[in-house]
Amino acid sequence: MPAKYDYSAGPLGAEPNEIITFDDGDGPDTWIRSDLPRAVIALVDHDPAWTEQYSRLAEQILSVLGPMALGIEHVGSTSVPGLAAKPIIDIALVVTDPREESEYRPPLHSIGFELVIREPAWYQHRMFKHMEADGRTPLAPMCNLHVFGPRCPEVARMRLFRDRLRSNPDDRSRYQNAKRNSVAEANAIGETVMEYNARKQGVIRDIYRNIFRAEGWI
Repeated sequence: MPAKYDYSAGPLGAEPNEIITFDDGDGPDTWIRSDLPRAVIALVDHDPAWTEQYSRLAEQILSVLGPMALGIEHVGSTSVPGLAAKPIIDIALVVTDPREESEYRPPLHSIGFELVIREPAWYQHRMFKHMEADGRTPLAPMCNLHVFGPRCPEVARMRLFRDRLRSNPDDRSRYQNAKRNSVAEANAIGETVMEYNARKQGVIRDIYRNIFRAEGWI
């Protein structure tokens, strides 16, 4: 796979030995907003408008955070042309210290991002959703904003996975099939998005092994 980035460099990078070591972050319930309504999981065909939606959101985020933002990337399925996805833009944001929520949470709230998950045991991950002022209604475009600290292996993995799917049709097709099968199975028995994600995990890990071999890390 031709490398677009040096995945070990910069605040969005990490050392290869850390990238190939998964930490599933077992811990207590981390939902801050468990009251949010559940919805049927739906995949749609890739929409080229997602790229522009990401760009607008990223510009807003960077404008309110200034130097607190060390890096930002469009990740997840909406960042991969040709891949079916839930119509929710996933963004990885790197800040100096995710634990210092008082620094970045109010500016993000001012542009419609509501903190919904806090995961100290998993790379100090925080997730914000793009919400209307009522704090319950999704704001267009729908977005999950994932906040991590510098040199986080998960951010590097997100970028690697995205770039692999962009450049490798076989892995992209395999992942899309896994997504379609998983969403059908999850919806049939009323599972949550987290359970839907777990159904894809085996295929995701196999694709990561392909990536790590291509990079010469295993």
